[in-house]
Amino acid sequence: MLGIHDLSFRIGDRMLLDGATATLPAGARVGLVGRNGAGKTTLFRIIAGEVAPERGEVRLPARSRIGRLPQEAPNGPRCLLDVVLGADCERAELLGQAETERDPARIAEIHTRLADIAAHSAPARAAEILAGLGFSHDQQQRPCSEFSGGWRMRVALAATLFAEPDLLLLDEPSNYLDLEATLWLRERLACYPRSLIIISHDRDLLDNAVDRILHLHAGKLALYRGGYTQFERQRRERQALDRKLASEQLRERKRVMAFVERFRAKATKARQAQSRLKLLERMQPIAAAVDHAVRPIEIAPPATPLSPPIVALEGVCVGYGSDRPVLRRLDLRIDDDDRIALLGANGNGKSTLIKLLAGRLVPTSGRLTRAQGLEVAYFAQHQLDELDERETVVEHLRRCMADAPEATLRARAGALGFPGEMADTPAGQLSGGEKARLLLGLATARGPHLVLLDEPTNHLDVDSRSALIEAVNAYPGAVIVVSHDRYLIEACAERLWVVGDGRVMPFDGDLDEYSEQVLRERGTGSERGHPVPRIGQRQGSTRAQRRRAAAERRVELGPLRRRITAAEATVARLNAEIARIDALLADPFLFAREPARAAALAKARSEHASALAEAEEEWLAASAEQESALG
Repeated sequence: MLGIHDLSFRIGDRMLLDGATATLPAGARVGLVGRNGAGKTTLFRIIAGEVAPERGEVRLPARSRIGRLPQEAPNGPRCLLDVVLGADCERAELLGQAETERDPARIAEIHTRLADIAAHSAPARAAEILAGLGFSHDQQQRPCSEFSGGWRMRVALAATLFAEPDLLLLDEPSNYLDLEATLWLRERLACYPRSLIIISHDRDLLDNAVDRILHLHAGKLALYRGGYTQFERQRRERQALDRKLASEQLRERKRVMAFVERFRAKATKARQAQSRLKLLERMQPIAAAVDHAVRPIEIAPPATPLSPPIVALEGVCVGYGSDRPVLRRLDLRIDDDDRIALLGANGNGKSTLIKLLAGRLVPTSGRLTRAQGLEVAYFAQHQLDELDERETVVEHLRRCMADAPEATLRARAGALGFPGEMADTPAGQLSGGEKARLLLGLATARGPHLVLLDEPTNHLDVDSRSALIEAVNAYPGAVIVVSHDRYLIEACAERLWVVGDGRVMPFDGDLDEYSEQVLRERGTGSERGHPVPRIGQRQGSTRAQRRRAAAERRVELGPLRRRITAAEATVARLNAEIARIDALLADPFLFAREPARAAALAKARSEHASALAEAEEEWLAASAEQESALG
């Protein structure tokens, strides 16, 4: 059992943890969630004993082993398998003692303990974990130093999983993984035999790998049963109840205060008035939980549509040298409204295909045809390092919108989530999620016809990922996405292309079937009694039929989206007008000085309030119709 008692911790003048308390039962698999910057990683460091809290304590059973991913990836001449095996310190120590021990009794103890911890099957278990994370048998025998930083972090994750600590702490482990390895990790964590806490913004992982959600908000911790979807439902219900109770309490306070003000001066009622004042003092205010709304993400639509296909590839080969192509014989077509997800393990060529479509690479052979006037937006996570940390948001926008006036630049900054003074924030002071928003805005500033997204969610929290999904679904052009976030793919993609063995082939099943195939190939999938379609296998309707159906559905939903947008604009306008009138009516001398104007303002406010109620009803009705149409 893990006990977190009254933890408080601050960085500078900012309180990250403020009396945070929670109790996690033994064997619990917990997802730790909260907005970026809420203090999740800080809580991990306190649990691991790396930093001391200002107040409070963390209680763990005696001799508990805590496992956490190291800050630096492993390196050196040892092969991957030996690095993972070395994570079990007890096994390594016992094997060393077995080589040098001479006392027969001690040798017997050593071998008994080795049998107890299944030491002789350890190489097979380590190899299984490495294979699940995408390493072939030959790669497992290669030195760690031959791999890039991202792949070495996978080795670190494999070593941590292999050690099976009593409390496993994982901070965004899927950031280093492709979709295929993420699916394997989800299955592995879902049956982890000891306690687990994972920080993740991947909804699919949190829905399938954990049985509790620990929510960190405003320095406090709240524990919920179930996965992320159940947590969201329970939190909304709790917020609605808190708002109702807070409203009822406010009415009661007003009633008591009215009594006090009325009878305070009367001798016969003074004692009752004083008792009610004491009642008010004892009445603890109920804090109605209010979410800080995440600013929407906007992708500028293309100024002029293009006739399909916008990109066509015929017999194209591409790579980083004519003698070593990564992808061969590509025959692909991209239409103006396509929604395509690229699947396949890292290293198979997904990013190479994205760079080819973005114009960063040219074909070594074959023919690539782009529609005249085609604008392409390319977003990749490595571009975060390309931002000039000294330049502000507005200055970055000015570089890609050189002819735009200052007002247009600031309006665009506001649309990206940087309103007012935030537009003058240097890039070096932005969080990872804010940098990702800025990069996406820079890439799409010209209204592209084709948006290429290469792992766009790594620095985004759950709410920002939802905003990205809404932006992609509202955008009328073509989108191609590479992501390990299954929820994003399921919400946005209508076609699946699998990149592997130097080819790009359509996958005509759905993502569940693809996931099952991946898990079977990696040895963790369950047999379900039905065949899993292989890459390129035909099933159900044809691609053209599905593409036409998807396009027809978007056309049908167009009027609904316009109704929703119009209703939102009306609600915003009426709210602003009501706020303006309320500010005027707040003048205590208005009714005495200009009674006719005051009466007119009061009447106008009533009319606006009625119109606001109608607009909100229209928005709710249109939103419900859209949700019903989307299934």
